[in-house]
Amino acid sequence: MNIIILGPQGSGKGTQAEALVKEYNMLYFEAGNFLRNLAQKDKFISETINKGELIPDEKIFELVKTFLEEKNVNDNILFDGYPRSVKQYELLSSFLSQKNQKINIAILLSIPQEESIRRLSARRIDQKTGQIYNLITNPPGPEINLNELIQRDDDKPDAIKARLENYHKSTEPLLKKLKEENILIEVDGTKSIEDIKFELFKLVNEYKNGKN
Repeated sequence: MNIIILGPQGSGKGTQAEALVKEYNMLYFEAGNFLRNLAQKDKFISETINKGELIPDEKIFELVKTFLEEKNVNDNILFDGYPRSVKQYELLSSFLSQKNQKINIAILLSIPQEESIRRLSARRIDQKTGQIYNLITNPPGPEINLNELIQRDDDKPDAIKARLENYHKSTEPLLKKLKEENILIEVDGTKSIEDIKFELFKLVNEYKNGKN
């Protein structure tokens, strides 16, 4: 069973992805960390990311393909942050079909733009440790001096709006495609972390038990 998890910035998809991976012992492919690691030794990727541009669909697919082939894994994977376009999805689906596998479920954590902005605006980073906190969903303990935490420029409202616009522009055609293939499941991302996790586990269990 292969799963894609999607959602705008601040939707909590990383938290839910980690819960799913742990519960079902899946390989976790998180595109952001994957590309950041590659950027340390690949000048093209580093420059593209620094410019705020997207890696071309064919290029990122080749990178993902190489990663999966090196891992010798094509099943029981959770994809977070990839694919983000119809072309990426088609390339990935074609690759998986050659291994007699496919994307079985696509989960969309849906939250209003105002909620994304509210959550991301509350994100803070400890300059000493690099630890990331959220003043709303994951506040620091009393031992942490709030005055020592900083807010990144891209976590300020105007920057967040621009990121959200790019997200919707690139993913809306993909969401339409996933709906047409009847594998998209939309979940209310404004619920509590535990309520969302319970709902996702239920959906996946129903699929595994052949009830969908």
